[in-house]
Amino acid sequence: MTTSSARAVLALRDFRYFLGSRFLSAIALQMVGVAVGWQVYDLTGDPLHLGYVGLAQFLPGFACALPGGHVADRFERRHILLVCMAVEGLCILALMGVALSSQPSLMVLYPVLAVMGATRAFLHPASQSLVPLLVPAELFPRAVAWSSTSWQVAVIAGPALGGLLYALGAAAVYGTAACLLLMAALSVSRLKTRLQVHAAIETGLEGLLAGVRYVLSRKDILGAVSLDLFAVLLGGATALLPIYARDILMVGPLGLGLLRAAPAAGAAMMALLLAHRPLNSQAGHKLFLAVAVFGLATIVFGLSTSFWLSLAALMVLGASDMISVVVRQTLVQVRTPDAMRGRVSAVNWVFIGASNELGEFESGLTAAWFGVVPAVIIGGIGTLVVAGVWAWRFPALRKVDRLS
Repeated sequence: MTTSSARAVLALRDFRYFLGSRFLSAIALQMVGVAVGWQVYDLTGDPLHLGYVGLAQFLPGFACALPGGHVADRFERRHILLVCMAVEGLCILALMGVALSSQPSLMVLYPVLAVMGATRAFLHPASQSLVPLLVPAELFPRAVAWSSTSWQVAVIAGPALGGLLYALGAAAVYGTAACLLLMAALSVSRLKTRLQVHAAIETGLEGLLAGVRYVLSRKDILGAVSLDLFAVLLGGATALLPIYARDILMVGPLGLGLLRAAPAAGAAMMALLLAHRPLNSQAGHKLFLAVAVFGLATIVFGLSTSFWLSLAALMVLGASDMISVVVRQTLVQVRTPDAMRGRVSAVNWVFIGASNELGEFESGLTAAWFGVVPAVIIGGIGTLVVAGVWAWRFPALRKVDRLS
């Protein structure tokens, strides 16, 4: 693929505004993640509470996922995004209020996180199903790569900026994040493309479950999203980064920001590479190889007591995960009809949410049971096992050649 063809996506006005919004909102939410993780561990000193942070966001998100996809397929997606961003902005301001309180209460913090989790169940399907309406079909795989690059660059900057601002207090992080989210909403409001699909949509339970039935009928899509679910569920160690930063590597809040940014740095470099050199052959084989590398990098991180080796392991982890992201997102969006993209994206979001938020709970729980380092190592080994089992159970995914 030539450089000019890679840049063709960026020539599209509305896609540029979408990237800007995605970039700013990602920075804001990553900053919030750093502040919440450090604040909760500072208040409790208990790794299990870091797991509760993920669980508080996952459970309401899981409950709202299918309605969120149904809403994305029925209404103007721009309006959905603006409403969701407004709710998230209010939640961030509430977190700032907790931080400014003389006696910060987890009983207030967790419900706010629950509202944010439910809101993302509506925001994500609308956002993910929006891209095919902004770019021509032949440019979609490249748009996924550019979108992933924008997200990952933001995920690099967000934790680092959050860690830096945390020196001024958690309230400074939340206030800055709220301002960035407002700018993201303004970018969405500039979109001119009509973002509503006009098609007959089933009502009631039939309509809610349509996305589930479609994913179950497509073994390549089912294999891709479930592989990501179990690999990241077992191998995800990001929930334990505050413990590594404070007790093992002893690098403080700024070091925590850098650790959180490291996977995104590796992912951004891989996404940029894939934007210029897409997976034109043997995509399925490369996907399983990437998941195996993800597991090995997790094990190296778990064993490391060197800050720089830990950063390197997390960068490799992020780069390998990006291959999985691009394969999964492209398969889900390109091989799904327009009128069902919201609902199928909602099912995909359930798997992503489970692998991230529920994975955080799993990491906190196993760390409380076995210790922090054994929990990470066991997770990495589990990811290797999952890669082998899925390669055997989903031959259709293993045999995927071109992502088209």
